[in-house]
Amino acid sequence: MQLKPLGDRAVIKALPKEETTKSGIILPDSLNKDNKQEGEIVAIGNGEKIAKLNLKPGQKVVFSEYGGSEVKIDEQEYKILSHDELLAVVE
Repeated sequence: MQLKPLGDRAVIKALPKEETTKSGIILPDSLNKDNKQEGEIVAIGNGEKIAKLNLKPGQKVVFSEYGGSEVKIDEQEYKILSHDELLAVVE
């Protein structure tokens, strides 16, 4: 099953977020599930506002912490975000 976002929305697959403490201990993703703010674009809608952002599937982006709607399809979690919830492209 594929998701095709409508209008000025994008479907994002959240990337695992590893954090390192000051002492060098790496905290796994399982301890920090609520704060995923970076993801990979899976699909983009055909709205005018999101088209102006020149985004493409496969790009990594940073998005608002509490933005969007979460959807789970085939055991994979996705976020559906509007154009104004996408903050930056990771290069």
